[in-house]
Amino acid sequence: MKKLIAFCALAGLLAFAGCATQQQLVGQKEDLLAAAGFQIRIADSPHRLAAMRSLPPNKFVTRVVNGQPVYMYADPLVCRCVYFGTQQNWAAYRQEVFAQQLADEAQMTALMYQNDWDLGPWGWP
Repeated sequence: MKKLIAFCALAGLLAFAGCATQQQLVGQKEDLLAAAGFQIRIADSPHRLAAMRSLPPNKFVTRVVNGQPVYMYADPLVCRCVYFGTQQNWAAYRQEVFAQQLADEAQMTALMYQNDWDLGPWGWP
């Protein structure tokens, strides 16, 4: 019984997560990029727009500049921009992603256990 309720709660959470649009998902990732210190550059000229379009959309690309890795993330839909970050920004971003995953798991666990209430006196609906 408890497993059934936990499964239903988990399925509901996953269904809710599945309702997020592509723009919302990209926006959430960009919030994490900004929190990690990535710098944003708007594609506000024909040259920048062409350079942004040469990158794969919504994917990380690494280039080595002056012996140091530079991480780039192009977003042609939401902000029409490119995020640039250093190795430290990348590490901070990965830490933010990990913290978000932990928070999501904690929320899922809380949802599963909040239904651990005794229905005995009322019976099954």
